[in-house]
Amino acid sequence: IIIDARTTEEFAEGHIADAILIPEYEIVARAEKELPDKDALILVYCRSGRRSKIASEELVKLGYTNVKEFGGIIDWPYETVK
Repeated sequence: IIIDARTTEEFAEGHIADAILIPEYEIVARAEKELPDKDALILVYCRSGRRSKIASEELVKLGYTNVKEFGGIIDWPYETVK
């Protein structure tokens, strides 16, 4: 599962294929409904890494066990989709 922790506008400009948009400021409210498997591998990114770090920490606090924060899309060397 890939989580994009940016805003709707940023997501629309380009995101990693199959990423799920859950802005960092909505992660606590939406995680348990949208991410029911707390043991699934969850990869989290944002633009530069600040918001993905916050979102990842919140997921861990909620009991998610396999969360990997991998920084910002500005460092993503592969294609993105719109």
